[in-house]
Amino acid sequence: MVATNVKSETMALMDKRSALEAEMNAIIDRLCQPGGPGLSGNLVDSEGFPRSDIDIPVVRAERHRLSELRNDHKVTTEKIDQNIQILHSSRLASRSSPLKESVQGNPEGSNNQNSPVVSDVPSASSHNVVPRDSSSDMDVDVMASIPFAMVDEIADASPAAEDGLQLGDQIVKFGNVEAGENLLQRLASEAQTNQGCAIPVVIMRQGAPINLTVTPRTWQGRGLLGCHFRIL
Repeated sequence: MVATNVKSETMALMDKRSALEAEMNAIIDRLCQPGGPGLSGNLVDSEGFPRSDIDIPVVRAERHRLSELRNDHKVTTEKIDQNIQILHSSRLASRSSPLKESVQGNPEGSNNQNSPVVSDVPSASSHNVVPRDSSSDMDVDVMASIPFAMVDEIADASPAAEDGLQLGDQIVKFGNVEAGENLLQRLASEAQTNQGCAIPVVIMRQGAPINLTVTPRTWQGRGLLGCHFRIL
């Protein structure tokens, strides 16, 4: 029952996160449109006067809203992570219970070497009849769809842009990098190590998973990809 409630909550959180991502992407698109101020561009001109080509109050409000959404997205993702850990712990416990019961069901097994204790353990051929949670595959899908970084800057005609990455794309997997510590350094290392080679990339775009291949390479701009990742 607990696992069912956690799964329902996790799916609701994923829907919430998708809505947050959609709103974040819409704001990023507006701020980064041609001639726009971008996510962190100056709001004053070279002489220190407010720029006349943009609506500064609107830009400030959108940047503030984007900051709020990012915080909400981080909190929501952390809660999803916690729920997934609960789901996996519950699933592991349910899988180990048949073995525990079979051993406890034959207390004389330790004194009788001929006791058929092993026969009570499900064999490889009988795994399809072992009671298990029918939503276990969903647990894996939930875990696999958690992004760890977002493309918050991307240059026109860059390798990243030409290979299909877009502003606001969320990175689920970049080559061998999926999650963990020192993600920016690992992403940079993955790109450098695979210069000239296609890297499989899994992203989330508007809540849907997409598979791409990105080839780090030299171009007229900086870096091998021409984009910037922000860790979520």
